[in-house]
Amino acid sequence: MPHCIIEHSAEICAQQLIDAVQQGALESDLFEAKGSDIKVRALPYKNFKTGSVTLNFIHVTLKILSGRNNQQKKQLTTIVMAHIKELNLTDCSISVEVVDIDKNSYAKFIS
Repeated sequence: MPHCIIEHSAEICAQQLIDAVQQGALESDLFEAKGSDIKVRALPYKNFKTGSVTLNFIHVTLKILSGRNNQQKKQLTTIVMAHIKELNLTDCSISVEVVDIDKNSYAKFIS
């Protein structure tokens, strides 16, 4: 069940990012073994500013159901970050965060 949301500069290939994040989430062993519950989407931005310098950016938000400990969350961000770094992007700011989804208020429906 993670919802992996990738915000990134439009110049960066979305499909490569989607594949890297999905693989990292899968390797974390925190989700279904075949990755059937891992949802990844990318939002490219044409207009942005990264401080006072010109840098592309990638920011990944990994929304997961509450209940994982800090070590598991850190492991998830580390693995996802490693897969993004393997893309060997230059002049790019990369960040990854885990956000808990409250189990008590989360609802899901598949039609």
